[in-house]
Amino acid sequence: MTSRTEWLRPALLATSLALFIAGPVLADSSASPKTLPAEFKITDFLLDNGMEVVVIPDHRAPIVTHMVWYKIGSADEPPGKSGIAHFFEHLMFKATAHHAAGEFDRAVSDIGGSNNAFTSYDYTAFHETVAPSDLELMMSFEADRMRNLILTDDVIKTERDVILEERRSRIDNNPQAVLDEEVDATLWQNQPYRIPVIGWMQEMEQLNRTDAVAFYNKYYRPNNVVLIVAGDVEPETVKALAEKTYGKVARGPDLPPRVRPVEPEQNTRRTVTLSDARVSVPSFSTQWVVPSYHTAKPGQAEALDLLAEILGGGNRSRLYQALVVKQGIASSAGAYFQGTMLDDTNFTVYGAPRGDAKLADVEAAVDAEVARIASDGVTSDELEKAKDRYVRSMIFARDKQDSMANIYGSTLATGGNVQDVQQWPDRIRKVTTDEVKAVAARYLVPARSTSGYLLPQQQAGN
Repeated sequence: MTSRTEWLRPALLATSLALFIAGPVLADSSASPKTLPAEFKITDFLLDNGMEVVVIPDHRAPIVTHMVWYKIGSADEPPGKSGIAHFFEHLMFKATAHHAAGEFDRAVSDIGGSNNAFTSYDYTAFHETVAPSDLELMMSFEADRMRNLILTDDVIKTERDVILEERRSRIDNNPQAVLDEEVDATLWQNQPYRIPVIGWMQEMEQLNRTDAVAFYNKYYRPNNVVLIVAGDVEPETVKALAEKTYGKVARGPDLPPRVRPVEPEQNTRRTVTLSDARVSVPSFSTQWVVPSYHTAKPGQAEALDLLAEILGGGNRSRLYQALVVKQGIASSAGAYFQGTMLDDTNFTVYGAPRGDAKLADVEAAVDAEVARIASDGVTSDELEKAKDRYVRSMIFARDKQDSMANIYGSTLATGGNVQDVQQWPDRIRKVTTDEVKAVAARYLVPARSTSGYLLPQQQAGN
C-alpha cells in the first residue's frame, strides 16, 4: 500500500494557485463562463443524501476521471490521534461486506484503468481513470466502501505496521523531510497544520480499531463528500449513475462546522537548523503565515498569488533572474503561495548556493528582493506579464482532465464553490500593483518569519 497511496504536504508542492486552480476558459481568455460553449460548461448538483456532484465534460478522448473527495484531513483529527486520516486512507482499500480485499484494485487493473488516493491537511481523495463504460463500476465500488468496510483487529495491525514503515522511510530517513516537520511545528503555534499529515510516530503506534471505526462512522458519509467526474461523459448520465450507486448510501448526521484553533499574533522571528552528514548542499527557506483563498479579504489571496509569481514563480521571476542568472550565486531560488487551504496558509521563499557562494549570501539576496517589493512595489509591466502567465496556465490546465478534477475538488473541499473557480481569472485580472505591494509589506515581515536551515554536518554550530 505504501507504493500506491500518498499524503500531500502543500508546502512541498511548491505550486501557486495558477498551477492548481484552473477555470473553464478557452484560448480567448476574455470569455466568461456564461458565454462558454456547452461542452465546456460545468454542472453541479446535490443528491438527496447531501452528496455534491460536479461534472466537467471533456469529449476529446474516451476516458473519464472519477474522484471522491472527503472533507476530512489531518487537521481535523482528534487530539492525540495524529495520522488517523492518512491511516484510514489505507484502510479504505481493505475488504468490505461485498468485496474481498484487493478486489477493487484487480477490477481497475483488469479494465486497463488506474487508481490511487491521497491525504492532505484538509481532505482525503480517492480517484480512478477508466473508460466511460466503466464509470458505473467505479461508482459502485466507491459507494460500497463508503459504508461497508470490514475492520478487524488483524486488518488494523497489519496496515498500522505499513504506515509506521512509511514514516520511517519517507520522513525519518530524509533530512529535508525531518526539517520540514520541525519548521511546520515552529511556524504554526496553535493551528493543527503544525502536525504532520502522516502523524507523529508515538501517536501512530497507538492507533487502534476503536479509533478507526469512530473516524469512519463520523466522516465517511455522503453528505461529507464532493464527487468530481471529468471526461467523456454527459451530466445527465453521471447524475443517473450517481443516484443509482451513491444515492443508495444513507445520509449521515450533520457534521459541525470545521472550526479549528486560530493562530495567535506572531511577534518573533524563529529559526530551525538541522545539520546532517547526508546533506551535501546547504539550503534555506523562510515562511510567513498569510491568508488563504478561504480566509483572505477580497483581492488579498489573488495579490499573494501574483506576488509569489513575480518574486519567485519561475525562470522569469525576480529571484531567479537576480540570484541564478545575474549574480550566479544560487543553484535554486524561488517563492510559492499555497492558497487552496481551509484556514490561513504559508508564503515561502527559498534558496540554495552554487559553487563557492555562501548560503548566507543567498539568503541576504533573497531578503533584499522581498524587502524591495515591500517598499517599492512591482511595476505594471511585471504585473501584467504575471497575470498573462497565470491565465495561460489555466488554459493549459484544461488539457488534462485529472488536473481539472483536482482543481474543482480541492476548491470545493476547502470551502469554495464552482463559481470561485470560474471567476478566478477575472479576479486575477483586477489585482493592482498597490495591492501586491500592500500584501508584501503587511505579511512578509522578517520579524514574524520562520526560517529553516539544512546544513552539511561540518557546518554544525555555524
